[in-house]
Amino acid sequence: MEKLETRRQMNNTLAALRTLINRDLAKLKSEIGAYQSESNLWKVQNGIANSGGNLCLHLIGNLNTFIGAELGETGYIRQRELEFSLKDVPKTELLQQIEATMAMADHTLSVLDEADMDKEYPLPVFKENATTGYFLWHLATHLTYHLGQINYHRRLLDFKPKTN
Repeated sequence: MEKLETRRQMNNTLAALRTLINRDLAKLKSEIGAYQSESNLWKVQNGIANSGGNLCLHLIGNLNTFIGAELGETGYIRQRELEFSLKDVPKTELLQQIEATMAMADHTLSVLDEADMDKEYPLPVFKENATTGYFLWHLATHLTYHLGQINYHRRLLDFKPKTN
């Protein structure tokens, strides 16, 4: 019965986005925590442009900027260049930043209402203005895209062949 109620809530666009963003941030935390070697978080090789650690920092910066600062008025100031240049941030610090981002996103999305989804997003991010709902879907798919890259990065670098 609980699953049916959850599915009914998904008919509400904002509730669906909140659920998916929470789910994927929890998965991000799980993926970062699953790196067997902390140094692998920061490795790039074989044509991989970004490390799992840098993609994690990028997602944290992205969501804190576009959900936190713009919609939640948190005062967050993004330093996008550092998202890709910082190295060797301890895994524990990344996990704490993910948790803080989860709390911020959940709180911010909880105070919006369905009518906010049709309002113009406060920043012109694309060539044309977009609604808040459209831009939140963009953020959710951006999160999912990079989450998949992190998963693949971790599995490639942490792979240990089975020995018989």
